[in-house]
Amino acid sequence: MVELLSNPLTPISIAAAGMACAVRAPWCDWLAPSVYKGDTRRKTLALTFDDGPSESTIELLDLLDRYGVRATFFMCGANVRRLPDVAQEVFCRGHEIGNHTYSHKPLYLRSADYIEREIAAAQQTFEDVLYFRPKYFRAPFGCRWFGLGAAQSRHDLMGVMWTVIGLDWKYLADQVARRIADRARPGGIICLHDGRGLQINPDIQNTLDALTWALPYLQKQGYKFETISELLCTTNQPSETLIED
Repeated sequence: MVELLSNPLTPISIAAAGMACAVRAPWCDWLAPSVYKGDTRRKTLALTFDDGPSESTIELLDLLDRYGVRATFFMCGANVRRLPDVAQEVFCRGHEIGNHTYSHKPLYLRSADYIEREIAAAQQTFEDVLYFRPKYFRAPFGCRWFGLGAAQSRHDLMGVMWTVIGLDWKYLADQVARRIADRARPGGIICLHDGRGLQINPDIQNTLDALTWALPYLQKQGYKFETISELLCTTNQPSETLIED
């Protein structure tokens, strides 16, 4: 048995590798429809933020305004309920909003019903607070699971992964900035955070400091920043479904 498990070409190891890919690999869409990059012929980037809104989001919005950058924010429904005014401010400043589940709990090893409830509760929150339904979804920790594809289909959501993840919840600002700068490629999607799960008043200063250096640097390299809808060239369609009275 030990020899079987240690052989990288055994059916068990191949299945394990395939499962890891399906759950976590940004380019893999076996478990749910998803994208991880845009048109590589265009020198554009999509800046995305997970886990918000938080008390620190407004400072991030001011920073993005300074450099004329519009981004996509994947918000947790529980945080939207807690900070509706901040969520509305993100929307009013022209940024795009996506679904990041309600409670930010991992979806892997969960039932299809649980995944449906997390996504549906978040969508309902966006309807109640912001009067629209997002069209894009990002799984917490970037981990997909069985049942997610069906839930995305029911709510008309496209999954969004990334080409660059800044690891800004654990790295220092200069490390985060260097990861972004070194790994940026045309059509890339950058994943950062304006929150830390459901933590109240999170410290995202390293994210702000990293962007203060990385944004002007990348702009000088000729990159333009777009929302996910713009990056995917879907601007002729609404990025959110408005709820009419």
